[in-house]
Amino acid sequence: MNRVISYMATYVFWYPFIMSLVWIAGSLVFSSKRATDKDLDIEGIDWPMISILIPCYNEESTIEETVYHMNNIAYEKKEIILVNDGSKDNTSEILHKIAKEYDNVKIIDCKENRGKASALKLATFAAKSEYLVCVDSDAILDSYAAHYLIAHFLHKGERLAAVTGNPRIRNRDTLLAKLQIVEYASIIGAIKRSQRVWGKIMTVSGVVVAFRKKALVEVGLWDHDMITEDISISWKLQEKFWDIRYEPRALCWMLVPETLIGIWKQRIRWAQGGQEVILRHWRVILDYKHRRIWPIYYEQWASILWDISWVVVTAYFFITAESVKQLIIWLTFSSFALVFMCLIQLLISLIIDSKYDKVMRYFIWGAWYPFIYWILNALIVIFAIPRAIKSRVKGGYATWTSPDRGNLKKS
Repeated sequence: MNRVISYMATYVFWYPFIMSLVWIAGSLVFSSKRATDKDLDIEGIDWPMISILIPCYNEESTIEETVYHMNNIAYEKKEIILVNDGSKDNTSEILHKIAKEYDNVKIIDCKENRGKASALKLATFAAKSEYLVCVDSDAILDSYAAHYLIAHFLHKGERLAAVTGNPRIRNRDTLLAKLQIVEYASIIGAIKRSQRVWGKIMTVSGVVVAFRKKALVEVGLWDHDMITEDISISWKLQEKFWDIRYEPRALCWMLVPETLIGIWKQRIRWAQGGQEVILRHWRVILDYKHRRIWPIYYEQWASILWDISWVVVTAYFFITAESVKQLIIWLTFSSFALVFMCLIQLLISLIIDSKYDKVMRYFIWGAWYPFIYWILNALIVIFAIPRAIKSRVKGGYATWTSPDRGNLKKS
């Protein structure tokens, strides 16, 4: 038993250490080889029509502001399609009022909550454009974000299916909000940059992503039985050899949870969605043609194994009285080394992201990240495993709820 615990403890240390090096290297390669600071020739391009799709569920507090800003982005040829997915508040009445105020707004008013994937499907059927920009109902797009997204489709070939943007956080007053600013820069942004260098991306950002409608139709659109439609559609597209790109200049400002309960519910959903995807798409490891997706597939399992190992090792050391001294030594050494590596990754990522958003001021909050998020995320993954297995057996519609979006007044 001690030998097993020893192996698990070794893995608990080396996995995040090595992956930090991978994310740092990938971010630097992407920033030097893939990213560009060249301005778009806005006036010199004949921009195509786009359809902005916004699914809504209990969004009475945010949707009017979102539509106002969407209507005022610099992209001129656009329509906005709002889908009420069986909201129980005043969202339906507000959408009908909005439709009367804006000539380019359509609404689809569903009386039953069938999930975000089903809402996006309905919006796609109603869309006139070949290019769909999907955003959340609390999102505010940067004025030229749509241009940066659509430019990829005009210059990168017919096999490009999606371009995911760069989510930015609007509410920045609380400790948990500051930690998520750190996370989006040092973890989520770094991972997307690195995965793009590998060739495949685990998931587009559901809060801001542009799709080619033809690609969506070819793969059967979104899966209504998957809890995270953004992860699911990413894998369906790439399994059919469609390409996905990441555009860090396509900024989208969003609200994030500011309570532990809100973050717990959000991350349980994310973890469950990732697990559902790797359970459904396991056959990719049997086909050599899908070898470029193997790294992110195996990394997902490696991450789950790390979470399980961390919980087991920590529990074992605490329960076993004679291991108290060993626990102190192990925690002191591993925590110092991992936090040090985490801060290096954070610093490099914040420097890269500071070109798009003033995030360097939040570097000091990075010291809190390992102590709060590593513990929280490990527990979240453990709790999500039975949910993912149950959902694969049960099937049906993966319905949703409006998440905790922090303090709207502060944003």
